[in-house]
Amino acid sequence: MKLLKPAARAAVIAAAFAMVGATTAAAEPLIVVERVAAPAAAAAPMQSRDNYNRRVRIHNQTGWTMLRFYASDSRVDSWEEDMLGREVLSAGASIMMNIDDGSGACLYDFKAEFTNGEVLTRMNVNVCQIADYYYTR
Repeated sequence: MKLLKPAARAAVIAAAFAMVGATTAAAEPLIVVERVAAPAAAAAPMQSRDNYNRRVRIHNQTGWTMLRFYASDSRVDSWEEDMLGREVLSAGASIMMNIDDGSGACLYDFKAEFTNGEVLTRMNVNVCQIADYYYTR
């Protein structure tokens, strides 16, 4: 359910009082309960509706642990949140990532940060056409 802006909320309350009428004004006051929407983090992740698979297996073949991994729509000038979160990707391991942010984009910029201090960035990776992406030395 959508949250109402203060002006809209006041209009709803005024309309509710108008519908009740003057006969109930002396009775119990009318209480309007407003439902609060669930936080965005609890919502299901967005999915593009074009039937492209944007799941990519990220392989770490560098010899170092990957601390952070970012995938941002190439049309955006900033990095999205770290997709590994609290996890890390050990050397020799791989992880399946859903790169789909719901925008319909296929081109994403990747950035990975490793325990040796290396930061590897690759621009314009077409996640609609690849199934695997390898980080190597």
